[in-house]
Amino acid sequence: MAEYRKLRIKLSEEQRKSFEQIVRKGVSGAMEIRRANVLLLADEAGDRKRQKDVVIAGMLQITPQAVHDIKLKFLERKDTVPDEPSCGIRRKKRETPPVQPKCTGDVEAKITAIACSSPPEGRSRWNLRLIADKAVELEIVDSISHTQVGRILKKTNISLT
Repeated sequence: MAEYRKLRIKLSEEQRKSFEQIVRKGVSGAMEIRRANVLLLADEAGDRKRQKDVVIAGMLQITPQAVHDIKLKFLERKDTVPDEPSCGIRRKKRETPPVQPKCTGDVEAKITAIACSSPPEGRSRWNLRLIADKAVELEIVDSISHTQVGRILKKTNISLT
C-alpha cells in the first residue's frame, strides 16, 4: 500500500459550519458533498482526533488516494483563496473555454451584413448555404456550417424569406 505524506487539516469554525451545512442540506452535487465529508472527517482542529486516510476512505467508499487528493487540493486552494469557506470542495471556474468560439461578434456582424446585402447574380434571395459559402469565400471564417449561420441570423432576428 502506498505511503502518503500526512496532511493536517484544521478547519476554522466558519469552514466547519459551511461544510456541515453542505452535507446536511444535500442540495450540492455529490462530489461537493463527498469532499465536504472527507474534510470534516479529516479535521483535527481543537480537540478533534484525526482519522486516517484509509479509515475515511472505508467510511465513504472511496480510495485512500482520493482522500489524499481532496485534502491536498483543499490545502492548496486554502492558501490562494483564504476568505472563501468552501474553497476546497468546489471546482475552480475555467478562465477560458476549452475551445475558443469560432463566431465572435465581429464574425456575426459580417455574416448578418451578407444576409442583408443583395443576393448573388441569378438568385432571388440568400439561403443559409449560400451565406456560409460566401463567408468562407470572403475569408471571414475558415469554415462554417449552414446551421451555424441559421443560429446567427436567428439571434439577430433576420428572416431569409
